[in-house]
Formats: sequence, C-alpha cells, structure tokens
Amino acid sequence: MESNTQRYKAMERTDRLAVLIDADNAQPSIVDGLLVEIANYGVASVKRIYGDWTAPSLKGWKEVLLEYSIQPMQQFAYTTGKNATDSAMIIDAMDLLYTGNFNGFCIVSSDSDFTKLASRIRESGLLVYGFGEQKTPGAFVSACDKFIYTEVLRAKTDESEVIVKKSSAELKQDTKLVRMLRNAVEDSSDESGWAQLGPVGSNLAKQSSEFDPRNYGYGKLGELVAATKLFVIEERPIAGTNSKILYVRDKRKK
Repeated sequence: MESNTQRYKAMERTDRLAVLIDADNAQPSIVDGLLVEIANYGVASVKRIYGDWTAPSLKGWKEVLLEYSIQPMQQFAYTTGKNATDSAMIIDAMDLLYTGNFNGFCIVSSDSDFTKLASRIRESGLLVYGFGEQKTPGAFVSACDKFIYTEVLRAKTDESEVIVKKSSAELKQDTKLVRMLRNAVEDSSDESGWAQLGPVGSNLAKQSSEFDPRNYGYGKLGELVAATKLFVIEERPIAGTNSKILYVRDKRKK
C-alpha cells in the first residue's frame, strides 16, 4: 500500500495553507482523503482541529491526530446551546490571516456559522477551500472558492462508501448540470465551437464552487462530459510532444 509520505511527495503546489477542522462537524474517516486532496492545492503549513477533547464523542479523532500531525485545540463547552468551538476556530483563523503567512485556508465543517469567515478571508485576497458533507448549507458552500464534499473523500479510503456513477440518462435529466456544462463550453470555445477541456473546467469552477465530477461518480471532467453524450470530444496532439489535449464541442453546433 502506498504510504502517506509517498503520496504527499507528489505535491507540486507550494501555496501555504492553514487547515482548520471543526471536530464537532467532521468525521475522522475523512482525514486521509482530506490531506491527499489538500495536497492538490498546496502545503498544509498549519493543521489544527477544534473541539472539547474531554467529550467521549471525539474519541475517534484522538486516535488519528498523532499519525497525521494535527494539533488539537481544546475548547470546553461552557454552556449548553452555544458552540464555543466555532468561536475559537474563527478567532484563530483571523489571527492566522493577520500574520500574512498564508495563501489560503481550508475550512473543514458542515456548519453555516463559518460563512462570514470564508467571505472575510476571500475579501483579503486569499483562497478558501471548504470541506463538508452534502448537507452543508448553500450559503457556506457559495462563500468558498471551491467546496469539496467529504463523501467523495471517504469513498477514496472506505470501500463501503461508494459514489454511484450516474448514467447518461440521469446526467441529461440534471438540468443544472447540463446548463453549466453547455455554458462552460460555449464561454471557452473558439469561433468553430471547439473548447479546450482545461478552460472549460476553470469556467465550471467559477460557476459553482461545489462542482466536482466525483459528485456524479466520475474521476475526471473528461469522463463526465463524455458520459452525458451531449458533446463531441477530440484528442488533439500537442506539437513537438507526445501529449494530447482534449477538445469538446456541443453536439448542437453545426
């Protein structure tokens, strides 16, 4: 089995990221997939997790913190009905923001209380990557530059967690997805209607922070686009290399 160290050595991004985890609203089963995913965006320079570590409910997290070098931040629940953990996490995030040492933040929670925090960090010109369950309120999802659903991360490491691959018929019935794909291709295309897949992906990310082919059961954007059967796809060689670039065009184009 490939070790964590081997996987992380594949990192190419050098952005310094602060990773802040709400232990009350995240599951320890995501941690391996979470850190591998974060490695796609930069280096996790700070890894902190917040919660009341005297609570039995956080026992599962305690067992993985040392292995992944995540720093536990103790926050007692002083009163019932008030989330002291959220407040501590927000205060720490602002302190880290003011240091000017980071290029972005990874906020791991399904709690809408972090919506304003995400917006404030983005106002300072930093990237915000959100991680939460599919039940995460839309306001928090939209406040992030990119939002990754943790069900996808668990599926990487837990065979019992399977993201069902949607059929062509199901994809075509998803009017939001079809509209997004067609708009992205059109906005990225040349006069003949052909668009490189890379710019199409960038356009999709701008349209929807939570867009991810994995949410539909496909590992790559090209696979998802092909599965819809709504687009013509061509592989074109890059001059002077052995590499190829995928181009797509709406089948409605003549």
